[in-house]
Amino acid sequence: MTWPRLALAAALLTGTLPGPPALAHAVLVRSTPPHRAVLGQVPERVDLWFNERLEAAYSTVSVWNEAGVQVDTRDVTVGPDDPRRLSVTMSGREPGLYTVKYRVLSVDGHIVDSRFSFTVKGQRP
Repeated sequence: MTWPRLALAAALLTGTLPGPPALAHAVLVRSTPPHRAVLGQVPERVDLWFNERLEAAYSTVSVWNEAGVQVDTRDVTVGPDDPRRLSVTMSGREPGLYTVKYRVLSVDGHIVDSRFSFTVKGQRP
């Protein structure tokens, strides 16, 4: 057996071959408001920051109230100054539980679809 084949055989037996490259996905690293936040008033915008640049044409975020009604203005933008930031303006102003749903495509081609919630305290009219 030649030297390269011996080295390969030894590596296989000891499990020291490098594994396949890790597949990266856009990971939500922070948001405003944060997940599970309890706020005194409805925020003007919801902003999400990811660890990778996003494909603007294929990334979206929406905000829903506890009745299942979409309460954002549908003006989703990927930050022109930061392609890792996704945001939308809020139109709802009532207290309650809000769910933020997002689906993003990172520049590496992977889709991430998830959600989180926050609460706005206050007296209902």
